[in-house]
Amino acid sequence: MKIIHCPVNGPRPLQEFHYGGEVRDEPDAGAVSDEQWADYVFSRSGEPGVKVEWWYHIASGTWFIAERDIVSDEFIRTYLYTDGPSATAGSNP
Repeated sequence: MKIIHCPVNGPRPLQEFHYGGEVRDEPDAGAVSDEQWADYVFSRSGEPGVKVEWWYHIASGTWFIAERDIVSDEFIRTYLYTDGPSATAGSNP
């Protein structure tokens, strides 16, 4: 069973989570061209490596950030967005 570390509730089974996509800066829709907006909406980074992603813990209703190596599918660390990626915040045990 795959376990993900929820920064609020600790280690929980994968079935309690929902993937929310890669963390990306949203451009100002009124200040970018249609092509730039389409690139934001439809283009994703596909390179192997560590991705910073949104995850949702369904049981507690908590959105958080996970750093995950998409090659090995290993979660490196998780933390609340408001806490930022400090060295210890939400680190996996």
